[in-house]
Amino acid sequence: MASDLDQLFELLRFPSISTDSRRAGDVRACAGWLDAKCREFGLDSGLHETAMHPVVVARNEHREGLPTVLIYGHYDVQPVDPLELWDSDPFEPVVRDGRIWARGATDNKGQHFAHLLGVGKAMAEDGGLPVNLTLILEGEEEIGSPNLRPFLEQNRDFLACDVIAVSDTGMVAPGVPTMGYGLRGIACCEVVVRGPARDLHSGLFGGAVANPATAVARLTASLHEPDGRVAVEGFYDDVRPLEAWEREMWAKVPGVADGDFLEVTGSLALFGEPGYTAAEQTWARPTAEVNGIGGGYQGEGSKTVIPAQAMAKYSFRLVPDQDPADIMQKVRRHLERHAPPGVTVEVIGGHDGRPYIADPHSRFGKAAQGALRKAFDREPVLIREGGSIPIIEDFREVLGADTLLLGLALADAQIHSPNENFPVANFEAGIRLNRALLRELAGA
Repeated sequence: MASDLDQLFELLRFPSISTDSRRAGDVRACAGWLDAKCREFGLDSGLHETAMHPVVVARNEHREGLPTVLIYGHYDVQPVDPLELWDSDPFEPVVRDGRIWARGATDNKGQHFAHLLGVGKAMAEDGGLPVNLTLILEGEEEIGSPNLRPFLEQNRDFLACDVIAVSDTGMVAPGVPTMGYGLRGIACCEVVVRGPARDLHSGLFGGAVANPATAVARLTASLHEPDGRVAVEGFYDDVRPLEAWEREMWAKVPGVADGDFLEVTGSLALFGEPGYTAAEQTWARPTAEVNGIGGGYQGEGSKTVIPAQAMAKYSFRLVPDQDPADIMQKVRRHLERHAPPGVTVEVIGGHDGRPYIADPHSRFGKAAQGALRKAFDREPVLIREGGSIPIIEDFREVLGADTLLLGLALADAQIHSPNENFPVANFEAGIRLNRALLRELAGA
């Protein structure tokens, strides 16, 4: 059999970009490869169709009296643009400086395939697993998992489990085992501002009609107070405050001091809601972010026009107990209230997901910490994650099980960016983690 790294490289070569309809065949081919690999490792596996991309579901033989563990991952990846900023072909993985460089290396193929390899090794070496296992690999996470919740609801009994494990989050620093017990939620939208019926000559009409590009800039600026707080009316009404024990614990976590954030991001200065550290801001406070803004002429040189319309894309990261639908209503009202005269504002809702939080000191949480301790030979740290995995709260609502977030990604993994990478050491640790995790959960 090919080496662990060679097998991962095969998986990484699939350009399984779920956002690009032209890649639908590649997404399906990737799912088929994973399905075959699961069966090769001794699991009962199959492809389950959805309205878009298939879900791979693999299981061992379930036996009475054993806990049932569901492991989740996603095989779709982000687009690679801008391609010219990659140092090597994003779909031809290479190892440099102890890291695997390829799209999907960290998010999420490298992380979930480490688990699959751990399962395969246990099946081969131990003759089976100490738990009942269900493995779900989906192909739509990067577009908000629109078809996974319906799939869960349709197969609730088949997918019933006691606990869920996911490695699609981060480590606070190299070699520091990290368990997440919370995720921020998300609410996205696109705002289109329309003014004149067509682009206008800025000399003939400038000063007499509203400029949609100016209006978008004003609306965007209205989202924040000068000190960084979100200015949307009622935005903080349902925010659950940080617990004192969390702030005390996080102050001791290595690799997340304010200076570390500056070094990782390359930013000139930190900026955000006053009264919180950078770690607290990203793990447990809500935000409003501008993901894109545009309008009017974008080419070389000048074209003196008043554009007929302009646009912006916003995302709002949410924390317990904020609700995405409620937040989007408040955002709509805010934008309508702050729209200048002479333009119309259309708010187009995007994907969303609820925030997630669980008790890290539950019996399964303690078992996961034991597995991390064995895999890394170091005491684990407990954090909340700043990112969003909307399906995690869906798992709880549909299957009634909490999720263990066992991240293997580093802050400089450059996920969603050119030159995504994954340390070989983390890949190998992920295989060890799976072996330890299943044993620890069996005894929890």
